[in-house]
Amino acid sequence: ADGPSNLPVPLTSLPRSTQVEPLPTGPMAPENTAVTATSQGVPLPWSKKHKQVTKASSGGLQFSLSNSFAQPLTSSELLQLAKNRGDTDLVDLCHNHSLEYTPNGGSLDLREGIAHLYGPDITSANVLVFPGAQVVLPTVARALVGGGTGHAISFSPGYQSVVQAPAHVGGSLTTIPLSPTNGWQIDANEVEKAIRPGETRYIAINEPYNPAGTLMSSETQAELIALAMKHGLHIMCDEVYRLLEHDPSDQIMATADAYAKGISIVTLSKPWGACGVSIGWVATQDHGLLESISDCQYFGCACPSRASEIQAMMVLRCSDWILDRNIRIIRKNKELLGQFMAKHADLFTWVPPRAGAIAAIRFLGPLSSAELGAELATEGIGIKPAYCFADKISDEKDYFRVGFGEEKFPAALEALDAFVEKRKEGWLADSWRLAAN
Repeated sequence: ADGPSNLPVPLTSLPRSTQVEPLPTGPMAPENTAVTATSQGVPLPWSKKHKQVTKASSGGLQFSLSNSFAQPLTSSELLQLAKNRGDTDLVDLCHNHSLEYTPNGGSLDLREGIAHLYGPDITSANVLVFPGAQVVLPTVARALVGGGTGHAISFSPGYQSVVQAPAHVGGSLTTIPLSPTNGWQIDANEVEKAIRPGETRYIAINEPYNPAGTLMSSETQAELIALAMKHGLHIMCDEVYRLLEHDPSDQIMATADAYAKGISIVTLSKPWGACGVSIGWVATQDHGLLESISDCQYFGCACPSRASEIQAMMVLRCSDWILDRNIRIIRKNKELLGQFMAKHADLFTWVPPRAGAIAAIRFLGPLSSAELGAELATEGIGIKPAYCFADKISDEKDYFRVGFGEEKFPAALEALDAFVEKRKEGWLADSWRLAAN
């Protein structure tokens, strides 16, 4: 699928409000600027309003379609998997390990385990471990363009820490808009136009793509690498949904394997569902850059928890079993979501996802995604509106994200379907009335 499907003519041109309602006024209120900031100049989290609407700090909503990770394991399930594999060394370590500091950038045994996910150019010496991938993104940005030392290129809509990290650390930034009309694909020609010779340091991408679950082709990846080589640029790729391709033949190479100046950023949270382990990493063939990242890491979260490292090694050793289980859940849930989309084709459209446990959906009725999200929240249903992925939202790109990686997804989808059925007649009547005017 190269573009949106199921576009009924009467609703596609329907004017709707897509302005994000601001948070309460005061120093934390967002401004309509390229980098929404507080009065202290710190970017305001786009998802902050969503957390308020969905009551995240007080337990959240009954039916969450907001989660973007695959089915999590429990700690007891992980221990049992390790025992079944005969990993008694890790089981013993789990119950009896030192509480001293781990080495900056992670312990050797974990970095060796991570390196096995890559080709021969990535060894333990090419990996730095962090407490999750979130902190990796601004750390890499600081190493490359921190303090106004360079320019970066990113894409929107997207995950804010990927899109805005260069500006967050004081670098200059060009953000290229992506569009559902071509399947949310990056155009290498547009990237070349955005390059500032002598100033641009890196291109920041997210593949598989969040929020839509789409995936670039190997040909596009090769075009970007050729462009980066021509201008001496790094390519940083947030690859947190990699290994969850719905068709394994669609998988592209890890950026760290594909390009000498490629940077792969990964977390255990998404493919393996190990969010609570809080382990992520950066891998690159560029030892000089890795040293700079390590220097920047020193001023942040330099030492991961040893307990987390041990659990991470358990996860990686059981990777085949976990990934196989998770992709089966994702495929089953994607089929259910596809049935929902077909049933309500007069109200919803999407670019069908090809990787990960996420999809971006546009509501064709009389509400913006922010308004729809607020109404759903009153019914105990959570989605991620468009304001979580951009600070400026056009009608064309007012897509909300749903996650379908968990075993509890069918119940949440049933709740959404019941809500739509209850409101559908009124929505369609309102839509036709507005279109007629």
